[in-house]
Amino acid sequence: MDQKNDSHEPVIIFEAVSIGFDEKQVLNKLSFTLPHGETKVLFGEAGTGKTLVLKLALGLIKPDSGRITVLGHEVTAMKERDLFALRQRIGMVFQESALFDSLNVKDNVSFRLREERMPPDEITRRVDDALRFVELEHTVDMFPAELSGGMRRRVAIARAIVAEPELLLYDSPTAGLDPVTSTTIVELLVKQRDVYKTSALLVTHRLQDAFIMANHAFDRKQNKMIAVPPGWEWDAKTSFLVLKGGDKIFEGTAAEIANSDSPYIREYLTQ
Repeated sequence: MDQKNDSHEPVIIFEAVSIGFDEKQVLNKLSFTLPHGETKVLFGEAGTGKTLVLKLALGLIKPDSGRITVLGHEVTAMKERDLFALRQRIGMVFQESALFDSLNVKDNVSFRLREERMPPDEITRRVDDALRFVELEHTVDMFPAELSGGMRRRVAIARAIVAEPELLLYDSPTAGLDPVTSTTIVELLVKQRDVYKTSALLVTHRLQDAFIMANHAFDRKQNKMIAVPPGWEWDAKTSFLVLKGGDKIFEGTAAEIANSDSPYIREYLTQ
């Protein structure tokens, strides 16, 4: 299996993907692409299949019809053995962090690397780098129960990026967090997007998170997220996709969704 995706090719391609459960159609011929280095934000009411899209991209579930290509490989036609190798190139941040309660932060973050039998020195370097990225170097010996909700979410991000993935999948990473902590998490997502150019799918219910991402950049000199000045030539690398009743009803930029004349989207934006 090739270890790097051609940067000119989309990282994810959904082609007319349909899937249903108990006679209910959840996704109806969904098609979209995720360009290299871009973050695509998935919106929609509960039950519209947002998290299902992430599971389909990972090959955890097969669609009823359609084709899905991830990092140049058609996951809908792959065997589980090959899917396992592909998933090693993908990082996943779960909604509830999903940390191992019996392991300290260092062992949580390094778990995947140890499973892959990486040399101990390299594991230490990567864990240190990942925890430094999320500004939690001081927590290496702490256990999940000793961390706040926001800190647990940041450890989950460190665990996702420690393997230096080509693709990140975020499942509501700010859910249940207060606005200040949510902004801290969003800043990390922006930093990952702008500094490491990592492609990502982001499921969220928080419109403000997505608009912050679309209208901010990470300034490496200041080492912080900054609002994009008016007139600054800059590609936000963040797009929006809205699902409703199994269908894609919008795909585009922050400016396009803000100016949409769709009654559903107008109502959604004002919730």
